[in-house]
Amino acid sequence: MTSLTESRPARRAGGRGGGAWHVRVRGGSAGRPDGARRSRSGRGPGHGLPVTPWLFLVVPLGLLVLFTYVPVANMVWYGFTSWDGLDPVKEPVGLDNYARIFTDPRMFEVFFVSLYYLAGAAVQLVLALYFATILSFTTWFRNVFKGVIFFPYLINGVAIGLVFLFFLRPGGTLDAMLGLLGVAEPPQWLGDPSLVNVSLAATSVWRYLGLNFVLFLGAIQSIPGELYEAADLDGATSWQKFRYVIAPAIRPIIGLTTILAISGSLSVFEIPWIMTGGANGSTTFVIQTVQQAFQFNKFGLASAMAVVLLLVVLLVTWIQRRLFPDERVDLT
Repeated sequence: MTSLTESRPARRAGGRGGGAWHVRVRGGSAGRPDGARRSRSGRGPGHGLPVTPWLFLVVPLGLLVLFTYVPVANMVWYGFTSWDGLDPVKEPVGLDNYARIFTDPRMFEVFFVSLYYLAGAAVQLVLALYFATILSFTTWFRNVFKGVIFFPYLINGVAIGLVFLFFLRPGGTLDAMLGLLGVAEPPQWLGDPSLVNVSLAATSVWRYLGLNFVLFLGAIQSIPGELYEAADLDGATSWQKFRYVIAPAIRPIIGLTTILAISGSLSVFEIPWIMTGGANGSTTFVIQTVQQAFQFNKFGLASAMAVVLLLVVLLVTWIQRRLFPDERVDLT
């Protein structure tokens, strides 16, 4: 803290005495030694990096390594063995597990089941973007519609599987509704191999629509209102507003939801496991992995399948990022 004080020196002969301003320092760190100032910076002696933040990171980083990276490393190691999950001896088999995955058609063809869920994810993104765009503006009962769309995502996946199991079973709710419309013999929604994956994919669309809807809704509502006013002054139509204002502004969110949709369609487990148990051609790659581990006690092969799934998801994500890179768009 500094202050200005005025001192009046003695008059000299033949001259006038004037006031001179002097600066006096009160407190502050100017009078402290350099060592005292450095002691509060949180830096260790002789080090250029602060020590205190790393002390706070020790526990979370330790938990992350212990419960994430160590299990992943063990999974990769198990993939090169024939471990059955119980034997203390893990016999190495080299690349035999990976060779079986890519040479046995029954092991790898289940990836084609993911195409149904991939198509369902595309429909889901379109519907979520449509509803988010409509409900971002003045609409009757829009808060009610927001709640209706988002509510299924809050329900437990097991509960949703059981509800739709009764809804789609023979003589269930859907068949009763179709009977009122004159359909005497409705199809077997979960028993027909040509319809079971369509039914399961539709269930997944209904459940996860709310997540993508909320992501799109938040992104659209963050767009400045001045852009819409400028578009109205230029006479832009609703489609032109969406194409030139909304779509460029939410491009990062579209890329994020696309990655989530692709990875989710490749790793579907909950809905088909609860509703069909993988029967009638509804086995996904994750269901087959679980069966190999816990039903046939082939943990080595199951670990190799998990590694392959991880690599496929990373590859698809990399391709998507290369084809559709994130670009910062300046709408102003």
